[in-house]
Amino acid sequence: MPRFNEFYLNLNQSYLFAEIRRRTKVFTDAHPDVRLVDLGVGDVTQPLPPAVVRAIHDAARRETFKGYGPYVGYEFLRAEIATHDFGSRGAKIAVDEVFVSDGGKSDSANLQEIFAQDCVVALMDPVYPVYADSNVVAGRSGRADDSGRYAGIVYLPCTAENHFQPALPDRHVDLIYLCYPNNPTGAIVTRDALTRWVEYARAEDAVILYDAAYEAYIRDSDVPHSIYEIDGAREVAIECRSFSKNAGFTGMRLAYTIVPKELRGRAADGRTTSLNTLWTRRTAMKSNGPPYIIQKAAAAVYTPEGQKQVRGLIDFYMENARIIGAGLAAAGFAVYGGKNAPYIWVRTPQSVGSWDFFDRVLERANVVGAPGAGFGPSGEGYFRLTAFGSRAQTEEAIERIKTRM
Repeated sequence: MPRFNEFYLNLNQSYLFAEIRRRTKVFTDAHPDVRLVDLGVGDVTQPLPPAVVRAIHDAARRETFKGYGPYVGYEFLRAEIATHDFGSRGAKIAVDEVFVSDGGKSDSANLQEIFAQDCVVALMDPVYPVYADSNVVAGRSGRADDSGRYAGIVYLPCTAENHFQPALPDRHVDLIYLCYPNNPTGAIVTRDALTRWVEYARAEDAVILYDAAYEAYIRDSDVPHSIYEIDGAREVAIECRSFSKNAGFTGMRLAYTIVPKELRGRAADGRTTSLNTLWTRRTAMKSNGPPYIIQKAAAAVYTPEGQKQVRGLIDFYMENARIIGAGLAAAGFAVYGGKNAPYIWVRTPQSVGSWDFFDRVLERANVVGAPGAGFGPSGEGYFRLTAFGSRAQTEEAIERIKTRM
């Protein structure tokens, strides 16, 4: 029989959200009459914007429908992305630097493929689990220790004590995963702090993989929406974004990644090559591009009507975030995030682990959240709730926690 990829054995036993679903199912099977409120997984509950629905309908008609499209995405959408998401903020992005994909999770997992196995990886901690997992199965780490830290990965702790702002690595690293606004902590990065990261990457010949999936939720005017607002970032940064959380595309699956032409990688013999070219080749090899219908739907987001409707969705979810944050604070919890992001990060009671707190909230309040330890070792002692529920679900969940916990 063939050998399997033994690096999979280095993964922690269960993926966070799979374990949440498993524990939730065990509880519901034992308590079939209990009605749960789920604020654990960041899945949207509001319908798609009308402008998007109309675009889907129009694109599906016989006279407009298309099959296979460009591997990297249709130019009509890539041009809108370059103009509206970057040009409007003074960041120049060319159409052939935009790569449309079927999801931010896919891009976050796949980007590591164009880098050598011996690259040293640095991760914000806590952070979205796929960053670590994809590098583990690529062979860039050993097994995790008892705290959950994988051998060979450089962890950048983000806790209340450092205001969820990680320090620069104290050693050389090759790949740096940053996520702002941050999932799960809801923290943002200042322009000065992001400038320091770009300067570090330039000094170390490192590449920053910058996840800006939640940039549409930024409310503070002085917070950068893109790493390309920082001078020199085009030489050291790849940025990923998603339509899932701003336009409600979680079930539609559409995202994009920016790979500037200035970005270079080095071969073992010292030769350099364009990372834009490598990512283009990787995309052509492994993707047929998202469906035409979905890309037309995304293009509708950039129309005046679409922009207004998307802003309404974001305002709705941010009001949920306000309700969650205010309610939990009133109940005596230490609460973070929820100001420029749709995630609320809660300190668990003293000496109560995050998985224990998950079980308590599930059993007593019948509310599903996400334990902080599932996002990384520094997430221990925290608990995440999302603002993506309906208004009624959100209000009921917080009332249950306030009265039953």
